[in-house]
Amino acid sequence: MINVTKTYLPPFKQYVGYLEKIWAAHRVTNNGPLVVELEEKLKRYLGVKHLFFVSNGTIALQLAIRALGLRKEIITTPFSYVASTSSIVWEGCRPKFVDIDARTLCIDEKKIERAITKDTQAILAVHVYGNPCEVATIESIASKHRLKVIYDAAHAFGVKYKGRSILNYGDISTISFHATKVFHTVEGGAVITSDDELAHRLSYMRDFGHDGTERFFGLGVNGKNTELHAAMGLCVLPKVRTFLRRRKIISDTYSRLFKKSSLRMPERNPKGTSNYAYYPVIFPSEEVMLRVREYLGKHEIVPRRYFYPSLNTLKYVKREHLLISEDISQRILCLPLYADLKLSEVRTIAQLILEQINKA
Repeated sequence: MINVTKTYLPPFKQYVGYLEKIWAAHRVTNNGPLVVELEEKLKRYLGVKHLFFVSNGTIALQLAIRALGLRKEIITTPFSYVASTSSIVWEGCRPKFVDIDARTLCIDEKKIERAITKDTQAILAVHVYGNPCEVATIESIASKHRLKVIYDAAHAFGVKYKGRSILNYGDISTISFHATKVFHTVEGGAVITSDDELAHRLSYMRDFGHDGTERFFGLGVNGKNTELHAAMGLCVLPKVRTFLRRRKIISDTYSRLFKKSSLRMPERNPKGTSNYAYYPVIFPSEEVMLRVREYLGKHEIVPRRYFYPSLNTLKYVKREHLLISEDISQRILCLPLYADLKLSEVRTIAQLILEQINKA
């Protein structure tokens, strides 16, 4: 079976080497030495000032919302994984959806300002498929209206915008290290900021609010991650550049094979780089997409509908009709993409898809 993704697992002996260190130190959590080592290496690799390794990308979003003291309305995109919206609702805030740009699939920055109300406190934008939002425009709007900015960079590991890490924009950026991502720690994530005061707040908020063992700075949760997860990250991180080169080859192969087809791919932001985290294709209609997905399934190929449904249609949010997001979410499919996917398999996948869309 060819799945939409395949988790990289390092050589077993390499991981066991880290486990032996954990067993010798007899320390498995509470900001142990491997967590500290991973954080330092990630800060250097990503070019960021403050980074806190947390248990997953969703708690990273929740910590960001809490650390910024948000309680009311947050402008966000309807085209993302559900955590982008559920984190807002879970933290007692209201999502205010703005439709997406039909070309890039990121939030349409030209529509943000008209959506701002007296209750708006922040913008939570997503670098969809790792494609950078128009951060300069978003931050100009935020500055004008005194809004906070959170970037959900779950898909954007290693991505740059105008030569600078995409994670350095906004008040806080969050990222996911889930097993499906370019870089992973099995489960995990991080919160990133350049602001020293926010960094202090995030550091204690992810650890129950602790100030030492017997005092507390304030309210916190258990957002920490473990030495075992950090060990996996330390094994995976040195391989990321190799993964990126291979992912680019695979993505370029797909693009070449689909060049003359009716399929459309999201446009890349020319100011940003790509980490080739996903290969999304937009079909002429939902009917064609579903037929292709079924046909691929018969050949044991499993793509995925990233992202469906459009989040403005969720039962626990105020329903708003957003034409572009709803339309794209019904027609888009992410194709298999991982470092050891064979080019012969890529060609097979493309051939099967072209057989079906040519019937339309």
